[in-house]
Amino acid sequence: MTTPGVIDDLSDLGLIPEPQEIDVAVRLRFTLTATTVLDADERSAEVAAWLRGTLGPATGLPLRDGHGPADAITLRVTDPTTSTASLGPEGYRLTVTTTGALLEAETTAGLFYAAQTLRMLLPSAVFRRAPISSGPWDVPAVTITDRPRFGWRGALLDVARHFLPKQDVLRFIDLIAQHKLNVLHLHLTDDQGWRLEIRRHPRLTEVGSWRRESPLGDRRHQRFDGRPHGGYYTQDDIREIVAYAAARHITVVPEIDVPGHAGAAIAAYPHLGNTDSPSQPDQPEVATRWGILDNVLNAEESTLQFLRDVFDEVVELFPSKHIGVGGDECPTGPWEASPRAKQRIAERELPDADALRFWYVARLAEHLAAHGRVLYGWDEICDGELPPDAVVASWRGITGAITAAKRGHDVVLCPEDQVYLDWRQSDDPGEPTPIGKVSSLEHVYTFEPIPAALSESEAGHVLGAQCNIWTEHIDSARAVDYMAFPRLTAFAETVWSDSRDRDFGDFARRLAVHERRLDALGVEYRRASGPLPWQSRPDAPGWPR
Repeated sequence: MTTPGVIDDLSDLGLIPEPQEIDVAVRLRFTLTATTVLDADERSAEVAAWLRGTLGPATGLPLRDGHGPADAITLRVTDPTTSTASLGPEGYRLTVTTTGALLEAETTAGLFYAAQTLRMLLPSAVFRRAPISSGPWDVPAVTITDRPRFGWRGALLDVARHFLPKQDVLRFIDLIAQHKLNVLHLHLTDDQGWRLEIRRHPRLTEVGSWRRESPLGDRRHQRFDGRPHGGYYTQDDIREIVAYAAARHITVVPEIDVPGHAGAAIAAYPHLGNTDSPSQPDQPEVATRWGILDNVLNAEESTLQFLRDVFDEVVELFPSKHIGVGGDECPTGPWEASPRAKQRIAERELPDADALRFWYVARLAEHLAAHGRVLYGWDEICDGELPPDAVVASWRGITGAITAAKRGHDVVLCPEDQVYLDWRQSDDPGEPTPIGKVSSLEHVYTFEPIPAALSESEAGHVLGAQCNIWTEHIDSARAVDYMAFPRLTAFAETVWSDSRDRDFGDFARRLAVHERRLDALGVEYRRASGPLPWQSRPDAPGWPR
């Protein structure tokens, strides 16, 4: 950050993520009034509409279309060939003087991020949905040149373990867009629930979208709530979510977790399971326990065809280049106990039962490639031969990322010990259902996405990183707020800003300002002082490491 002596403390602006370059003029302001106009060219019109719809409710200002530069917010998508210094595909320049604001970028994505920064420069009341103040709506005079460090800046939201209604997903999209993240990884299926309507196989949601009860706390306590839980997204819901995200320059990456974690699918269609294995009950049900379960798809060609049917509908709904298939935590016991599975292993000349998992991954990668898509899987897929072009999400530490990158595959870093936001935030006994080790705000902030073991060329395979919000113990949007924020703000800075100058003390000062925006948005984040009484879960004990 460049600070040419213009103000005492740039942290007072509370900009998160921190811009790459910023210059602030002392005590100079541009004030938005009823006469201020939005001056947008044709390519900027969508961002201008978003900005008007975002600022208007709280300010009461009309922000009509007009022409600048005086008393105007001017938005321009520029031609990169005419610039001496490229801003990059998501970079932007924001220039605010006493007479107006100019937002420039080479893409609408960059322009959108400029608009997000402009919003943060206004008083925090602008983040509310109705006026509580008449202003003044001052913007400090600044020049900001900014661009992200990584192209994949993501958050995983697990809606399989605990379903989040569509409106909560849309709200979460707005929150991650505010923090300049650009990927929403939706974990849509698991043993405990199937959340996506598949028209060719309706029982996946008729049966698989709900369970009769849920654990209360960690599985070791054997407590249950006795309350049915469920829900799913219709295909029109998904189209809406995808379009809403796209308007905020977020790609939704779906995940259908197979061949393990398939309990909800097997409950809906028992023939998908290993019916000749003693581990499969005659009448399987959607799982009511957490953990790695013996819910594994069988090895029949008909089951593979079933999955092809599912992914055919998935790619119709999700335009993302990457499609998640899981490939993780797949017990081989059901295959080893199944005479039919052992026969299929022999017929395919596979060395052992574990090779069936890689057979599944390879076949699905081929099917997705025929649709022009790329398989995205957890780092267990590195344990065998990786399909061509497969992208690896490294969650068991950073080893999977190192292995895959050295083999020429793109990777996304999401190590559990650093960016799993369901892990407990402190040793405070009031932390709700504490699991895992302590992953504090500062611990998340120190996360470095590029492993030191990679050479410069190998590091080029690091697409970026994502934080993961697994919801076994997060059963509502309020609980997501508490576990995600403010740690997600720290993560957002690690994937946007240059890590070499990272200073947690400076971040903490900026966060104190930024929390006023979260307050205005109604985000029930964790306070630095610890959980509030109603944020604890004494009824649902955890199992901290």
